Amino acid sequence: MSFYNGLRNLFVLMKCFRHQPRLTLKLLNNLPLTIRGSNYARDWQSNSWDSDIVPFSLKHNTTDTSPNPLKNFFDSHKTGRGIWKWINYFDIYHRHFSKFVGKEVHVLEIGVYSGGSLEMWRDYFGPRSHIYGVDIEEACKCYQNEYTKIYIGDQGDRNFWKFFKESVPLLDILIDDGGHQTEQQIVTLEEMLPHLRPGGVYLCEDIHHVNNMFPAFMYGIIRNLNAHECSKTSTGYSPPIKFQEWIHSAHFYPYVTVIEKNSQPLEEFIAPKHGTEWQPFL
Repeated sequence: MSFYNGLRNLFVLMKCFRHQPRLTLKLLNNLPLTIRGSNYARDWQSNSWDSDIVPFSLKHNTTDTSPNPLKNFFDSHKTGRGIWKWINYFDIYHRHFSKFVGKEVHVLEIGVYSGGSLEMWRDYFGPRSHIYGVDIEEACKCYQNEYTKIYIGDQGDRNFWKFFKESVPLLDILIDDGGHQTEQQIVTLEEMLPHLRPGGVYLCEDIHHVNNMFPAFMYGIIRNLNAHECSKTSTGYSPPIKFQEWIHSAHFYPYVTVIEKNSQPLEEFIAPKHGTEWQPFL
């Protein structure tokens, strides 16, 4: 980190402390454990497995050879419009997007580049899908057709997203493969996550390097998934905050973050007790 960036971050931290002192102190209190977790991952060492021991998942999953249509499309795509993706992305895509296949789904990819992935999404989701592309380059307009619409604009511009939401009122999937700058990614998430329909999926890719600041923003998000307020009348009941009502889960993969929305608002968290025999100490 350069001296200038360090000074700027210190100024931002002081500003945060001035405007939200209690929250800033709480987050700073987490810093030692964040460093501890970072060091644990950095120095990770797996168990020294005996070469004759077959991993459990392979023992019980040797017949699972189900194809990944997205990976198959990519592997067979030797000519035509370019597609540039990390190979590990395809399993992530299929895991979170497969429920939309064959349905009337509205899909946005930010970062059109050479247009090949727009064709891939259409092939994967099927003829009922509506594909949208966003790029800052005017030349990407050439990829527009009867089932794909291209919008030219800056993903870091909130006014652009206001226009986009007015033009595209229905959206189920957002794939952020755009400028890869932290502020661009944050503005996109802040503007577009509420716009996704119930059951929608937000996916941000190419989150590279351990010092990438987007995961810091995501930490602020996921800590609110754990918000908990016990009822005075029952320790097995907690009302969800507004964020928990609509956000089902957040998933982290190498270079990728996924957020899934609930198909309907969550009304409550409950933890009922079943059984007749209980230890007296609880």
